[in-house]
Amino acid sequence: MAENKETKEKVRYSDAELQEFKEMILEKLAKAKEEYAILRGGVDHSSSNDTEDTSPSFKALEDGVSSSSKEELGQLAARQYKFIQSLEAALVRIENKTYGICRETGKLIPKERLRLVPHATLSVEAKNKR
Repeated sequence: MAENKETKEKVRYSDAELQEFKEMILEKLAKAKEEYAILRGGVDHSSSNDTEDTSPSFKALEDGVSSSSKEELGQLAARQYKFIQSLEAALVRIENKTYGICRETGKLIPKERLRLVPHATLSVEAKNKR
């Protein structure tokens, strides 16, 4: 006897739901790429408004600050790049129709979580077990 599909737990999001997530992720991805470009620009071109015209004693001090700022910008850029990669991986999962499925439990990750963390691959339950 065939089981009624209504009683079965939903195993994946519908194509319409996946499209909704895709649009949200594409928006976030565009913003993330803009922010990444700004951060990279800050790292690559931090010599603008530099200390070329100031006295040598201030130059040494500001070079230390500049190098520290460059390092922080570099770390922020690296974090942003990782976020971009995670969003792009989420788009691949949407195309494969595996988006929103917890990689540990195999259950659907709630929409609320995916709206907050669109690149999530773990349910809160699985994440808390780690």
